[in-house]
Amino acid sequence: MSGGDAKKLVRSPSGLRMVPEHRAARSPFGLDEPPWVPDKECPRCMQCDTKFDFITRKHHCRRCGKCFCDKCCSKKVPLPRMCFVDPVRQCAECALVSQKETEFYDKQLKVLMNGATFFVTLGTSDKSELMVCRLSNNQRYLVLDGDNHYEIEIIQISTVQILTEGFTPGGGNTRAIGMVLQYKVPGSEEVMQMKFTAGEDFSCNKKLSAAWLAAMHKATKLLYESRDQ
Repeated sequence: MSGGDAKKLVRSPSGLRMVPEHRAARSPFGLDEPPWVPDKECPRCMQCDTKFDFITRKHHCRRCGKCFCDKCCSKKVPLPRMCFVDPVRQCAECALVSQKETEFYDKQLKVLMNGATFFVTLGTSDKSELMVCRLSNNQRYLVLDGDNHYEIEIIQISTVQILTEGFTPGGGNTRAIGMVLQYKVPGSEEVMQMKFTAGEDFSCNKKLSAAWLAAMHKATKLLYESRDQ
């Protein structure tokens, strides 16, 4: 998995980016830089409708590519999903989205890479295996280690269903206790299923497992967003 993960520093109109040398090695959670709205097609701010002139300059949001005045596009926020080295200029709406994603990159991504222990059941089998599940350092594989070893390519995952308990009709608190994962086998149309269940006899591991599942839920949302771009 480590081969071909080298990175290079490139300069784009939006700023410096540290990107994989090979596109195939890019993070499945990454986003491509958007095309900028051409200056000639943007005589006014696309947020407040202020007319651009020599005093009111136009700026492009690095996340959506739309054109704004300085007031509507003044925030510089980290944008790791596009591999920017430094915080970049974003419109207010995009800045809020990027700020929410910061928690995933600062905290939850580390939780996924550190891993957690689950009982893993393959397909319709009635047997489960205790395995340590973690996200690879290059973010491209879900690695499972026990008596057996599996590597599931993240981009092959089709659905993730988080299993919870504790729900009440009145809206009581729930906690994640497992997940069902479906993924395509590379080179075929076959869909495989895995069920992950937190062990009830590992009380010290329950909190860690719940945190890992919550991080996986967020990762799934980002994965779907990347595909929809």
